[in-house]
Amino acid sequence: MTSLNKTYRIGVVLFPGFELLDVFGPLEMFGVLREEFEILLIGPAVGPVASAQGPSALAEASYAEAPPIDIVLVPGGIGTRQLVTDENFLRWLHAWSDLASFVVSVCTGSGVLAAAGLLDGYRATSNKRAFEWARAHGPGVTWVPEARWVEDRDRWTSSGVAAGIDMALALVAHLFGDDRATALADRVEYEWHRDATWDPYAAKNGLT
Repeated sequence: MTSLNKTYRIGVVLFPGFELLDVFGPLEMFGVLREEFEILLIGPAVGPVASAQGPSALAEASYAEAPPIDIVLVPGGIGTRQLVTDENFLRWLHAWSDLASFVVSVCTGSGVLAAAGLLDGYRATSNKRAFEWARAHGPGVTWVPEARWVEDRDRWTSSGVAAGIDMALALVAHLFGDDRATALADRVEYEWHRDATWDPYAAKNGLT
């Protein structure tokens, strides 16, 4: 457990084609704890950013004007396919993330972190249906094919989409204690998969 009193500012990286649940699943968990977490949505520019599913989220700050934060959260989604070839974005993400205490991703967001060089020397996982795609962008990463999420020091990466909720609860437990995370899961009536190695989807996708 890291802290009982600190408020953590979370900066969520939005981009066209982000996955809705990758963002709002974890944010539902963090957002319930208003005293512990402050949430800021960051986008290419201030204003609406369209998700892969259609609805937009409102970016409150642009990449260029993003303030220092404690936790970087990079979601996945079809839009990650463009981000991994955007050198200007990757340079910005690397520099901005260097200021954070934790850098986390959901789903194919780990492929973006890998492309930015933010997972070199770390263990990480990703969406099992896009695992080889993510792995191709991080030759310096130790990719873990069977994991709900992977915690390696200040880098936390989850498997696909809904797995981000389990990782978010695990991060709450890491920062504020298991009892707090358990109470949070009960409050939102969510059945929390506490075992980071629980992963039936690796076998279903031929990774084990």
